[in-house]
Amino acid sequence: MAKSKVLYNCQECGASQSKWSGQCQSCEGWNTLVEELDDAAPTQGLRKGISLAFTDLSSVCENPPRFLSHITEFDRVCGGGLVAGSVVLVGGDPGIGKSTLLLQVAARLSKDLGVYYVSGEEAINQVRMRAERLKVKDSKVHLAAATSLNDIITSLEGTKAGVVIIDSIQTMHADSIAAAPGSVSQVRFCTQALIRFAKKRNIIVIIVGHVTKEGTIAGPRVLEHMVDAVLYFEGERGHQFRILRGVKNRFGATDEIGVFEMTQEGLQEVLNPSSLFISERDDQISGSAVFAGIEGTRPLLLEVQALVAPSAFGTPRRAVVGWDNNRLAMLLAVLETRCGVNLGNRDVYLNVAGGLRIQEPAADLAVAAALLSALTDQPLPKASLFCGEVGLSGEVRGVAHLEARLKEAQKLGFESAYIPTQGSSKIKMTATKSLEIMRLGTLQELASFFNTKAQNTSQNQPDSKILEEQKKYG
Repeated sequence: MAKSKVLYNCQECGASQSKWSGQCQSCEGWNTLVEELDDAAPTQGLRKGISLAFTDLSSVCENPPRFLSHITEFDRVCGGGLVAGSVVLVGGDPGIGKSTLLLQVAARLSKDLGVYYVSGEEAINQVRMRAERLKVKDSKVHLAAATSLNDIITSLEGTKAGVVIIDSIQTMHADSIAAAPGSVSQVRFCTQALIRFAKKRNIIVIIVGHVTKEGTIAGPRVLEHMVDAVLYFEGERGHQFRILRGVKNRFGATDEIGVFEMTQEGLQEVLNPSSLFISERDDQISGSAVFAGIEGTRPLLLEVQALVAPSAFGTPRRAVVGWDNNRLAMLLAVLETRCGVNLGNRDVYLNVAGGLRIQEPAADLAVAAALLSALTDQPLPKASLFCGEVGLSGEVRGVAHLEARLKEAQKLGFESAYIPTQGSSKIKMTATKSLEIMRLGTLQELASFFNTKAQNTSQNQPDSKILEEQKKYG
């Protein structure tokens, strides 16, 4: 019998070490090594393989079929539907709605395919209770509660399964691996077995994965490389909106998003999220600006809110929700250095309404406009939007997909748009004929719209009595 030896596997990258240490030598992660037993298998010599049949790229072959769930937002993120033989990994925070979403997807797909839902975390009665709440209890979804991968694959061999949902991969275990469920070796082996099964039977396999406290999928990073698509289900606590974001997709566009709203009857898709996110905005209040963003291929209008208040302490506070804190610090430095706007003695609060998070630098101009509006207490022009990246020298740089952003704004009734001078000449004016285009080359041009110069002058101007005394005493 082969002797088992102890290895220390990294929970982040999957690397193995013979001795424990506080830091992984491969990914340099701290406190990620876990002790596991490794059954040493006898080594075999290199056997002679079989000849492979190569084909040309120009040869004609059929594209794999796609299956629609008829949930528009889900199909959008998947690239137009689920591809036969693909393996999709879905991750998200606990309680965000992963199981709810996949049960609704399973109910829709069961009209055309054989759907098998295997839960390793809940009993069958619990899944049925959720299906009753979602009003999909009459759908033809086959349920099972199991954690043994060998039993699951054996049970599916004799079925006409078209879609298999595993909830979740961290609860599955293989009998041939002497490690606890959720360990690196178990997760990696179970995922490989499910991928082989999906490719062999040409069926769709959807895997639910847990996430770490940093927001990444738990387990080795190789897990995301093995599957065909990786989807993250995001959302802020206390907000009803949920974002399904595709970070990897071999059969469609990446960074595509789908917007859902959590209700008592489950997740409802939001077909026009732009109008929903700015529906409660009051354009008569200072410190509010609309940003025309792009998520994947979808233009999205978001409200950026800013509040500037006198600081009660020596060090001013900077609080950011939904944007990069370092980018705000850079933008404040540019405003002070290039535009003469003094914010060093004021607290700055920034928020992206709706619980969303902006990741592209094109929001710089909208954030700057909201800050200037809050500082001077002057509302921005009615029905206006902002889009542009700001450089360290104060220049406003061009952004991608500018025409698509403006078309979305025009569709929602906006009247003016403040955009970069760079790249704006390529815009077809027929597509944005109802918008008044305001081109900005530098951030100073935006600051000139506000009464910041007089305010900063009054703050930095010495008192007249002090000047008289200086002249008197030389």
